[in-house]
Amino acid sequence: MFYRQLFLTLASAVLLVVFSCSALAQGFKQELEAPEKVELTVRNLDGRVSVISSAEQQKKVTIDARSAGDAIAPDDVKVEAKGAHITIDVRPRGEKNRIDIVVTIPVRSKVEVEGNAGAVDVIGNVESAVVKTDTGTIHADVPLDALKFEFVWEASRPRYMSDVELPPVEEKSGGKYKLSGRLPDKEKGDKEEDVDKEAKKEREKERKEQQIALNFRTQRGVVLLNIDPEMAPADLRERPLTEAARAIVRSGDSQLVEAIRKVAPKMFGDYAKTLPPPDKEPELLRRTAPGHIVSSVAPQLLRFNASVTDRNGRAISGMRESDFTVWENGVERRVTNVAPANEPFNLVLLLDVSGSVQERMDFIRKAARDFLRTASPQDRISIIGFRDDIQVISDFSTDRQMLSRKLDEIDAGGGTALYDALGYVLSEPLRRLRGERTAIVVMSDGDDNKSFLPFPAILEALSESGALVYPLYVPSGLVPESSVPKPEITIDPLRTRYLTLTTRAEDEARKIAQASGGIYYPIRRSEDLQKAYDDVVAQLRSAYTITYASNAVSTTPRVRVRTNRDGASVRLSPVVGLNTP
Repeated sequence: MFYRQLFLTLASAVLLVVFSCSALAQGFKQELEAPEKVELTVRNLDGRVSVISSAEQQKKVTIDARSAGDAIAPDDVKVEAKGAHITIDVRPRGEKNRIDIVVTIPVRSKVEVEGNAGAVDVIGNVESAVVKTDTGTIHADVPLDALKFEFVWEASRPRYMSDVELPPVEEKSGGKYKLSGRLPDKEKGDKEEDVDKEAKKEREKERKEQQIALNFRTQRGVVLLNIDPEMAPADLRERPLTEAARAIVRSGDSQLVEAIRKVAPKMFGDYAKTLPPPDKEPELLRRTAPGHIVSSVAPQLLRFNASVTDRNGRAISGMRESDFTVWENGVERRVTNVAPANEPFNLVLLLDVSGSVQERMDFIRKAARDFLRTASPQDRISIIGFRDDIQVISDFSTDRQMLSRKLDEIDAGGGTALYDALGYVLSEPLRRLRGERTAIVVMSDGDDNKSFLPFPAILEALSESGALVYPLYVPSGLVPESSVPKPEITIDPLRTRYLTLTTRAEDEARKIAQASGGIYYPIRRSEDLQKAYDDVVAQLRSAYTITYASNAVSTTPRVRVRTNRDGASVRLSPVVGLNTP
């Protein structure tokens, strides 16, 4: 309960910060005295609504209204309080001048919200929540100890995601779909004939007192039950697992596997039943926050990639163990090995061959062949295409002629599953090379719309992989500038993700590069590609692999590195365990 309350407090703070971040924001904050429980009704057809039930909010209700457009006039937000009944009616002002509202209420209160396209959040221990929207996402984060729910889609097939398994969707007449039930199911002991009737009655009374009832109705919106909206992928339909998704499941990587299970619980379950039990602990099992490193057994060896450049950004070659000093948690550690800069890399060339680039496949093939000629002859290269699923063009090889011929076998078309492709590379070809020098060069327009994996999951996996990633954002001609809307705080961030995917592509490419220790290259003209290739190869040659003797036990090591070269700059990527005893 402590952790949930902490989450609610933080969630409240985050939501208030979101609305306060714009210099243009206009609004007001109002606090009302109230009973221990209230019955709250909110009507906001143009904006977002967030209702937070907090144990610290006893006998008061806080209303925070914000607008990134015109200032909020006194009659724009009408608040009526009659005893335990509180009604908030927000005047429609259009998308540009919409009013977003955050209401904090006591626990076990009743909530009713009517919206249109705006996202609706219901967070905390409410007694009941009735929400109605048109296209707006409905996000609930509530205790699941005694939950009764009914979700109805009135004009579309259901799109939903849940932290726990839900019963099958029922198709109703008139094109409606209903998802209903209780969590958890009745206790097994209640079905036994010899159970004590008084004890059973007492448990049933306790469940009713704790029960939360959710009644959501939407025309075409998305429903999220105890799922962070950032963890929802682009495609929420239940669909067969792709080869990339199946490879990730086989890998046993707990976090990536869990992300796929939540998106496609039935398909995941059916496939998982066909797999033998794992014979060893998965190599990528443990996770920490991005940018951190993991240590579980001491003493052990840890390693990381360090790119070393001079004041002009040129790679510095010929460095040895004596040129580096490594500190772990503030204590200097012994450097055991520094791999020479001319040691070969295992490179994965990951090519977007989805429908968005289908008409430019000749360009894609030429660009890939230019990279093959630019990479060092000793580097082993694997070529993988991705669209809805991955297509392994070639395993690792130094035979450039063979790799060039294989590019003619690419099949283009379909959606874009970039995150799944990255997850596949980490779970399959690169997992076999754990501890070796590895890098991924991604050529894509970055607009993921088909992955099972959400972006935060793949970002964290990349940060722990030890592989350098170099995203190349494809020429702007592939995505006309006029079709790219400017980023903004939207009325429904999740739904906007489906409609304007391009808005986040470059930002995500930068984050991918930063998490892995690579570099992001925005390609504006065709000739920029060769410059990027030349720079990638130079960066790879400057990326020393440093191995040191670690003494970390159960904490997350913090590593600092210095070099004795005057004016040298060192950039680190995550540490990877060597699986030593």
